[in-house]
Amino acid sequence: MFERFYPSMSWSAHQAHWPHAAHSRFVQAGGIQWHVQSLGQGPGLLLLHGTGSGNFSWRGLLPTLAEHFTVVAPDLPGHAFTSRGPEGALSLPGMAEGLRALLLQLKLTPQVIVGHSAGAAIAAHMALHFDSASRSTLIGLNPAWLPLPGLASWLFGPAAKLAALNPLSAWATAKMAAKPGAVADWLSRTGSALDAQGLDLYTRVLSDSGHVHGVLSMMAAWRLKPLAARLHEIRQPVFMHIGAQDETVPPALAHQACARLPRAALQIQDGLGHLAHEQDPEGTAAYILRCASL
Repeated sequence: MFERFYPSMSWSAHQAHWPHAAHSRFVQAGGIQWHVQSLGQGPGLLLLHGTGSGNFSWRGLLPTLAEHFTVVAPDLPGHAFTSRGPEGALSLPGMAEGLRALLLQLKLTPQVIVGHSAGAAIAAHMALHFDSASRSTLIGLNPAWLPLPGLASWLFGPAAKLAALNPLSAWATAKMAAKPGAVADWLSRTGSALDAQGLDLYTRVLSDSGHVHGVLSMMAAWRLKPLAARLHEIRQPVFMHIGAQDETVPPALAHQACARLPRAALQIQDGLGHLAHEQDPEGTAAYILRCASL
């Protein structure tokens, strides 16, 4: 209903500033126009970013990972340059189905799936429901596999639903994000501090009302309880890389998730927050490569 009021971001307006833009392409699959970056050779590795971000989140890891894998990094539906898609496409099952269609279109079966935050939830859902992902190694970076406690749970539910239904909410939020220092302040509340390029990229997406409306709609549709109840069914190796200063997904939730997963290993990184992979891309890439070789 809101697609014409809140279109996806304009690629032509941002292409010159986008990391690895030479590797970008647009792919139609599952009723969604996907913005995808693909580079490298070898076994498939799928990168799934978190809520509110985009595939630019992997900018520091892509060159290293591409030395060993065929890396595919899409913008999730409703985020950045990827369209919202059909009804239900922004829910957890809907995003997973959309990604299955994308992978079929790309003829890629990922050996490794790396997800950050909500992206890790999508990876776990895929492992539970799709045979093509049931043998993939799963790597969760500050994964959001369990319902968030307190206020965060409310923001991902009723509050987000009300905001998504209000046609002015995304516009007002984008206006706020465009103010100097606003995005830096928001990101600091995740426990992470980013460099100038990171701040610029997040400012670009969060000051775009189409992106913001997609984010709010995703948050309104998100349900983690069914996934949490089935984590014990995931039988493949699962690795978790956690920033100790994460103020978005508390590290205690990672320990709880680890206890539910039959073959899980957890590593805590001191001094890093929710965007640990953007703060320390070299260390995160090295961790992914170690896990992928086990």
